[in-house]
Amino acid sequence: MTLRNALKSAIAAAMMLGAAGLATQAKADAIDDITKAGAINVGIFSDFPPFSSASADMSIKGYDIDVAQAIADSLKVKLNLVSVTGQNRIPYLTDKRVDILMSVGYSKEREQVIDFAAAYAPYYIAVIGPKALAVKGKEDLADKSIAVNRGTLEDTSLTEAAPASADIRRFDNYNSVIQAFISGQTQLMVVGNDVGAQVLAKQDALQPEQKFQLLTSPSHIGLNKNEDRLKKAVNDAVAKMLADGKLDESSKAWLKTPLNPANLKD
Repeated sequence: MTLRNALKSAIAAAMMLGAAGLATQAKADAIDDITKAGAINVGIFSDFPPFSSASADMSIKGYDIDVAQAIADSLKVKLNLVSVTGQNRIPYLTDKRVDILMSVGYSKEREQVIDFAAAYAPYYIAVIGPKALAVKGKEDLADKSIAVNRGTLEDTSLTEAAPASADIRRFDNYNSVIQAFISGQTQLMVVGNDVGAQVLAKQDALQPEQKFQLLTSPSHIGLNKNEDRLKKAVNDAVAKMLADGKLDESSKAWLKTPLNPANLKD
């Protein structure tokens, strides 16, 4: 064999090995990574009761945690909760710092970047304000100060609906949004029905009420694109919770109402 032929053979062999390596990498996906790690990293809002919040023993509990735990159990791995914000959670997912995200509202813009698994919780976005303030529709948001969680679906919905003169004040978490409203820093706030219900129940002096809905959309579980096996595993876990009544139990425990499966349809 000449030196030239030997070099050709060596190069061909190297290319075959490289191709085999690429094929192996191509087959690897999120399920493989999760199984290898023995844990699934789940992005949650840590201050988002009743979906997720610190309990008396400082552990995070709530509706989202019940569902996340069921997904982890179905995969036979440990559940690792990762606190995210409205601003960083999509980058956390696309950078693979988390495997899935809880409480993600569907939008066409988000669909360009991430995929959506099963809807698992009813959700709508509402404008809330004191009873004394007359607000009946989006045109009444003109010249009003409104608190909202930055980078969330609430933020997007409010920005699209509000007149140009509305004073939209964006905060980095739901606690800050609620405090801004309760303390009088803003006249209104825009939150989900779950967060709003807690404020409506606890602020007798302010007499807050739901003015109108901006958007009705069930909460989905977000994951990266082209992760078909993980998407199926998540969908199967949610379907099992629906079938065996576990999702209804979580709804009664955390949302204080029986689950209506019709509310899980977009």
